[in-house]
Amino acid sequence: MNAAIDAPKARTALTATQVITRLTQLNGERAQGWRVIDGALEKSFEFADFHQTMAFVNAVAFVAHRQNHHPDLQLGYGRCTVRWHTHDVAALSASDFLCAAQVDALVD
Repeated sequence: MNAAIDAPKARTALTATQVITRLTQLNGERAQGWRVIDGALEKSFEFADFHQTMAFVNAVAFVAHRQNHHPDLQLGYGRCTVRWHTHDVAALSASDFLCAAQVDALVD
């Protein structure tokens, strides 16, 4: 998706059932990867070195900027944890799942 998604529609709080459905779709048959932790959609990524980690962080920043939706990032040598949460609605929204899928596409 090249254009930013419709913010009002995508930034509506999802129900628990919607979150589970979208999480299952996001993770696919693996049933691993993204998890809901403390109300945020979170996944940790590992890389060979700091340079690859920073390249990933910059690519995540591009996704975030394009979608006007910004994650919390925690990074160190060879690792980065990405956390999506829609602060406007104090819950998970469709924007979180869309951005998570785009981040996954960076490493697939």
